Amino acid sequence: MTTKLLFPLLLIFLSFLSCTVKEKPTDPNDQKIFNELSVSLNKELLDVWYPRTVDSIYGGFLSDFDYKWAMDGPQDKMIVTQSRHVWTCSTVAEFYPEKKAYYQKMASHGFQFLKDKMWDSKQGGFFNLVDRQGNVLKAKKANRIIKEAYGNAFALYALSAYFHLTQDTSALALAKKTFLWLDKHSYDPQYGGYFQFLEVDGTPLKQGFQRTPPKDQNSSIHLLEALTELYRVWPDPVVKERLLMMLGLIRDKITTPKGYLQLFLNQDISPLSFRDSAEEVRNKRWVQDHISFGHDVETAYLMLDASEAAGLENDTLTLRKAKRMVDHSLRYGWDKTVGGFYEAGYYFKGQDTVTIIKDTKNWWAQAEGMNSLLLMSKLFPDDAHNYKSLFQAEWKYIKTYMIDHVHGDWYPNGIDKEPEEKLAMKSQIWKCNYHNSRSMMNCMKRLKP
Repeated sequence: MTTKLLFPLLLIFLSFLSCTVKEKPTDPNDQKIFNELSVSLNKELLDVWYPRTVDSIYGGFLSDFDYKWAMDGPQDKMIVTQSRHVWTCSTVAEFYPEKKAYYQKMASHGFQFLKDKMWDSKQGGFFNLVDRQGNVLKAKKANRIIKEAYGNAFALYALSAYFHLTQDTSALALAKKTFLWLDKHSYDPQYGGYFQFLEVDGTPLKQGFQRTPPKDQNSSIHLLEALTELYRVWPDPVVKERLLMMLGLIRDKITTPKGYLQLFLNQDISPLSFRDSAEEVRNKRWVQDHISFGHDVETAYLMLDASEAAGLENDTLTLRKAKRMVDHSLRYGWDKTVGGFYEAGYYFKGQDTVTIIKDTKNWWAQAEGMNSLLLMSKLFPDDAHNYKSLFQAEWKYIKTYMIDHVHGDWYPNGIDKEPEEKLAMKSQIWKCNYHNSRSMMNCMKRLKP
C-alpha cells in the first residue's frame, strides 16, 4: 500500500464515526522499531536472498535452499516464485533509490526469464512450472500441462511493478497480453470471478481440477492485488471494471458477514463446506474448509489498497469489512500469550465461536498480520483493540520466534510451536521473500514521521 492511502482513508474513518479524532502524539517506540525493521530487512532478508538466488547459468531465480542456505533440491521454477522475486526486486529498487541499479539489474534478469521461458508464445498465458533450464513440466498426477489464474496473477503483479520501475514498454505489453488472456479464458462473465484451472490452450476447467473446486479465495485476492498494481500503471476502463468487480466479490460474497473468507468456491461462488459432514471427512479435508486468519488479515489490506487505487471516495463499506476481518482474526486467531496468528480455526456446527484446529504459526501470516495491524492503528488510533500495541507484540513475536538471526531469513513456521522448523528449508517454490519484504517496507513507511 502506498502512503497515499492513509489520508483518504482517515477522512473516510472520520466521516464514518461522525466525530473528530485528534492524532496521537508520535510513539517514541516508532523510531526504534523503524531502525530494527530497516536492519532486519537489509541484513537478515535482502542480503541473504540476493544475489544468492540469482541463477546466472539458466536465468531466473534458484528455488531450493536448506536451512543454512546451501542449494538442496531440483531447482524447478514456478511462475509464482519467479514473479515474486521480480516484484520484490522492482519494489526494493524504488524503496531504496541508492540501491536502484543493483536491484533493477536483478529484476531485469527475472523479467527476461518470465518473458523467454515461462510465457507461452504459442497459446498465451504463463506456464505454471518449468525445470531449472526452462523446460515446461506437467502437473503432477495429471500427465498434462495445466495453467492457473493464481500464477498468472502474480506474473501480472510482477510485470506491472517492473514497468513502474523501468518504464520498459515490453513489460507493459506483456502485462496487457496477460490481462487480456485471463479476461478471455479465465474470467467468468456469468457469476464473476475467475476460473483457477485452465488447459494449456486456455480452456477453463469449470468443474475444478483433481477434487479442487474451480474458484477460490486465494487466487481471487491475488487477482485483486494484481489488478490493483496493473491499474496504477495502465488505467484502462476494463481493468478498472474488473478491479471493482473483484473488490465487490471478495468483500460482499467471499467474505462472510462475521469477517472471514470462504476458502474454496463453486462456479456460482457458493462455498465448499464440510460443516455438515462426518468428522472423518471434515478432518481429512480441513485444508479446503477452515478459517485462515493469515489470509483474512492479508485481504483486509488488499481490499483497502484496491479501493484507494480505484479512486473510491468515502468507501466506508470496504473500510468496515476490512476492520471486521482484522478484529475477527484477533478475537479468535491471535495467541494472547506470546503473540502471532494461528494457522486455522473452524466454526463447528451448533457453535457460535471458533475452535482452533491448527495452532502453528506460518511465516507469511505473521508478515501480513504485522502490516495490517499497523495499518489499523493508523486508521483507528483510538480503537479499544489498541492495534499499535498488537503490532508491537507481533513484531516482538517475529523477532523472537520467526527470524533466524544466525543464518538469515524467516523460519517457515514459528519455533514456539515447532522448534524443529530451525532445520526446515529456507527457500522452495512455495516460500520466497515477498510477504515479509512487502510488510517490512510498508511498516517502515508508516512509522517514518
